[in-house]
Amino acid sequence: MRDDYLQAALKVVDDPNILVNVISTRVKQLRRGSRPLVESLEKLSPEDIALREVMEGKITYELATPEQLARR
Repeated sequence: MRDDYLQAALKVVDDPNILVNVISTRVKQLRRGSRPLVESLEKLSPEDIALREVMEGKITYELATPEQLARR
């Protein structure tokens, strides 16, 4: 995983715990065959692709509200 990508993604998603969850979910999708949302001339790992997608605003997240959590 490239450190420069990680630092840039942390500027978009402030909480490292949320970033880990977003990246891990996206990496699973990429490994199962989802197409990357970013283009690259170099061969990137699924982790780096996911970080670039976050950096470029292609991937977002939404936190559950207390009401949504209560319904579970």
